[in-house]
Amino acid sequence: VQLQASGGGLVQAGGSLRLSCAASGRTFSRYAMGWFRQAPGKEREFVTAISGSGGNTYYQDSVKGRFTIFKDNAKNTVYLQMNSLKPEDTAVYCCAADRRSPWGISIKEDEYEYWGQGTQVTVSS
Repeated sequence: VQLQASGGGLVQAGGSLRLSCAASGRTFSRYAMGWFRQAPGKEREFVTAISGSGGNTYYQDSVKGRFTIFKDNAKNTVYLQMNSLKPEDTAVYCCAADRRSPWGISIKEDEYEYWGQGTQVTVSS
């Protein structure tokens, strides 16, 4: 599986961005997808994840109510809608894929087998 993330950019605090992660292959619905981020000088951290079916999601506490993950299996794409952005959301965001049962999900970085390149999100104050 090859992953291609896009949609990053520069936005003012309070603004919105939508990230996309397009996957190659024909079995996208069998993969749980996750978004991780890494801010300068910090470790990479989990942001959110969604099951292969799209019916199960999980969010890091700091993004709950502001970020929404969803996937379109017909388009082999997972999205991250980010609203009410804060300067502390500034980071390189990466998508990742892990083959699991339709409702399976993981928040652990080392359980993801495939990774896309990052896309930079910068939130100015």
